[in-house]
Amino acid sequence: MTKVEIIDGKPAIRIPHKIRSDYDDLQKLDVLEIGDTATYRRTVTYADIALFAAATGDTNPFHFDEVYASKSRFKQRIAHGMLVTGYISTVLGTILPGPGTIYLNQTLKFKNPVYVGDTITAVAKVTKIKEDKPLVTLQTDCINQKGEKVVEGEAVVIVDYVALEDISVVLPDEASSENKKH
Repeated sequence: MTKVEIIDGKPAIRIPHKIRSDYDDLQKLDVLEIGDTATYRRTVTYADIALFAAATGDTNPFHFDEVYASKSRFKQRIAHGMLVTGYISTVLGTILPGPGTIYLNQTLKFKNPVYVGDTITAVAKVTKIKEDKPLVTLQTDCINQKGEKVVEGEAVVIVDYVALEDISVVLPDEASSENKKH
């Protein structure tokens, strides 16, 4: 189980064999601490919108009908808000805090629409680490290529890192040969 330590008078969590993104701010590579920041950047495509709709069933005409969307306040098709917030999940689950992160809570405010072709940067910044358990609070924002905030929020996650040396991998061929021996 992941434990919180007090380092330099502040709560921190040791990260086993962790690799950070090249886009991250400089930070200690082996410790998660308040102020750590990570990002994930992606350009929204029509394919992303179609795949999201296929996975969720959300076929709202704002996302698929150009004529309908052109008569709206947005004047064109927009991406699903929850598709965009999925980029926050990517940061949390793969970069910071990274693998071993489980969502507990997420607040969101949708500030501006996202259009096909917009490049969105999801940013997560550690704002709090609970001293008695590995609960981490992060500011979570999405910003478009113009520097406009399209989503702002806050996430609370629990961190349960598993050290790579604690993982044993059994390849499919090995598993089947093991079963044949018994």
